Amino acid sequence: MSISREQAIELLNTYIKNDKMIAHSLASEAVMRGLARHLGRNEEKWALAGLLHDLDVEVTNAEPTVHGTQTEVLLKHLDVDPDILDAIRMHNECSSGKERSTEFQHALASGETITGLIFATTYVYPDKKLASVKSKSVVKRMKEKAFAASVSRENILECEKIGIPMPEFAALAIESMLPIAEEIGL
Repeated sequence: MSISREQAIELLNTYIKNDKMIAHSLASEAVMRGLARHLGRNEEKWALAGLLHDLDVEVTNAEPTVHGTQTEVLLKHLDVDPDILDAIRMHNECSSGKERSTEFQHALASGETITGLIFATTYVYPDKKLASVKSKSVVKRMKEKAFAASVSRENILECEKIGIPMPEFAALAIESMLPIAEEIGL
């Protein structure tokens, strides 16, 4: 039996207590689903990776050298696709010490990172909602010196390794997140 979305949500609520991190996971799920649809890939598989990618963030205190490595331990009792576990392990290049090599790895790294940048963009302008965020402001924010500390420019640019230019990628991510904007507080 493969892990269901309901089981994944239950796991998120077990291991993550920070509401903003849960919202980030839900946003990453939506973005990964949108990416998969755009590229003609398995939407459920990619969405599940987006949902679970930060499952160990609080267990590891987001320590860059280990974040992403403990998710497999947390999921050991469940039947999770090895490609999902691999992409989760590789979404944080500091913990693996290896370069990403698959489209799925590049997609998860860029997909979860763009959600962080979009969150950061909406927090800079708290009176605005996601619906008013434009892809060009996300691209501009990415190029700023005072870039969001927890967001890696290099990870976002992984979108280009899967053939999606940054402005198009930002627009796709915003569009993917819009249906759940109210649920995630954006």
